Amino acid sequence: MKKRSLFVSLALLLSMSLLSACGGGGGQQNNAGGGGGEAQQPAASANDPKQLIIATGGTGGTYYPLGGGMADQITKNVGVTATAQSTGASAENMRLIRDQGADIAFTQSDIAEYANKGTAMFEQDGKIETFQAIGALYNETIQIVVSPDSGINTVADLKGKRVSVGAPGSGTEKNAEQILEAYGLKFEDVQLQRLSFADSAKAIQDGQLDAAFQTAGTPTAAITELAATKGVKIIPVDADKIDAIIAKYPFYTKDTIPGNTYQTVSQDVTTVAVKSMLVVRSDLSEDLVYKITKSIYENVDKLGHAKAKEIKLENALSGVSLPVHPGAKKFFDEKGVK
Repeated sequence: MKKRSLFVSLALLLSMSLLSACGGGGGQQNNAGGGGGEAQQPAASANDPKQLIIATGGTGGTYYPLGGGMADQITKNVGVTATAQSTGASAENMRLIRDQGADIAFTQSDIAEYANKGTAMFEQDGKIETFQAIGALYNETIQIVVSPDSGINTVADLKGKRVSVGAPGSGTEKNAEQILEAYGLKFEDVQLQRLSFADSAKAIQDGQLDAAFQTAGTPTAAITELAATKGVKIIPVDADKIDAIIAKYPFYTKDTIPGNTYQTVSQDVTTVAVKSMLVVRSDLSEDLVYKITKSIYENVDKLGHAKAKEIKLENALSGVSLPVHPGAKKFFDEKGVK
């Protein structure tokens, strides 16, 4: 933050010197692309940072390399320098946006909702109100994994069973709580464990765990590996329960895990998903965010990551329950995205 403040101060001093030397002709100092020389552009972006930081996730995950591809497109098409920063992902990213340690951030749609309302893992933080949505990216699917010989066929069958709901304070933990709730179950109704999914997969393989919730893009590597050793079964969420979950928690969307995603699961499995999404500091100008949104959604094929194939313009507002930044909204309105 100190570096950013120093950079901004020096940039302002330099700009004032140039203005004085040129007799006040400031029209050439804005580099924010677009090619149109829009009349409002200098005023609209006067307070925007000239270097954008995109908060992503761990270097071994999806957010970081995908964010790197987005940074390249923003730098190329918007005319400001964008950099992808490795972070602890969704919850940490929301706090970075709040503290102005990042300008754009990847997050799960449900985590963004909790941040906006000051609930779940943000109860102590309080509401974070300094961000708005850009748009949704791809599904992060809630997968309920059991072994084929577990005797578990529905969510209702989890009652009394040994069930892992993800790490403490994780998004997966809240997803599990909300899905169990739809079936009239609480954490007290299962033998609750809070394990990372790597540990959950090992426990299922060793016969020490009956079921595990996992929220991730499919196919998920740990489930693929478990399917190849012990085999897996994915428990569906019933259609009426899906409707009830979405009605109460609008950041969810219906999802289907196609048959043969995992080698021991030949049939399609219905479930719910949250969306991975992009959020942005709400104080960035409409003009800048419009160009950022345009540079990402019109160049999905250039983002350099396989998961980018799932980013569809027509789905950009699906599962987004938060206010959309005016700049992003302008772009989606032009494209007819509802």
